[in-house]
Amino acid sequence: MFEISGIEKAISSFRGDFNCAQSILSSFATQYGLDRDTALRLSAGFGGGMARLQNTCGAVSGAFMVISLRYGMGINDDTEAREKTYQVIREFSNRFQEIHGSIVCKELLGCDINTPEGKDYYDRNDFFEKKCFQYVKDSAMILEDIL
Repeated sequence: MFEISGIEKAISSFRGDFNCAQSILSSFATQYGLDRDTALRLSAGFGGGMARLQNTCGAVSGAFMVISLRYGMGINDDTEAREKTYQVIREFSNRFQEIHGSIVCKELLGCDINTPEGKDYYDRNDFFEKKCFQYVKDSAMILEDIL
């Protein structure tokens, strides 16, 4: 049976009704013991750079959550797990920034989507397709490479 990659799952989710963070976390979460519905709920508030606050890009936040699922320190783990998580998150962040110049949503988009003018600019320039789609795709690609 052919298994769909995390990249394809993320793209499909993002083209559906899910935000950038949801698309990333839900596409990888089941590999690390988190069911898809819980992953979608957990990451729902992280889209648009944390509830459209335009802080850390949602695709990046979703990737950080996936890395934490994979390497994170749980109840029975030692601090080496935390250090490994931080190291992989830094690696992810560096690679994303090398491609896009930032991990901050507002800087990536170059507009404030919380103003009518910024939202109009985002829509007119089709940033969903031209920018956000690429951030989701690149986040999934980086994850597949480093995990």
